[in-house]
Amino acid sequence: MREAITTWALLVVAALLESGGDAGVRLGLRGRSWGFVIGPLALVAYGFVVNGPRWEFSRLMGVYIAVFFVVSQLLAVVVFRERLPLPVLIGGALIVAGGLLLTFWHAPTPSR
Repeated sequence: MREAITTWALLVVAALLESGGDAGVRLGLRGRSWGFVIGPLALVAYGFVVNGPRWEFSRLMGVYIAVFFVVSQLLAVVVFRERLPLPVLIGGALIVAGGLLLTFWHAPTPSR
């Protein structure tokens, strides 16, 4: 249980770094030059953090996509003041459901 909590925490930090890095570059493109420094640094840090957990790569990335979706939508609302349309909310619910499935359903690993 403790490992799962640590992994989820790392994935949230990675998602903040990735979406924050993307947002930084976006702000740089819109005239805030500091975004061109902060954005790429955050993206490099993301690469290290997201690969910290010791899960299988397929499961890790599947769960990460769900975490990334939630964090990036929060940034869209808070930083860019976007309103999320219904298709984003419904599609997002499916993405999150998939992430929860990958987290809690421990099927046997197929042998090679």
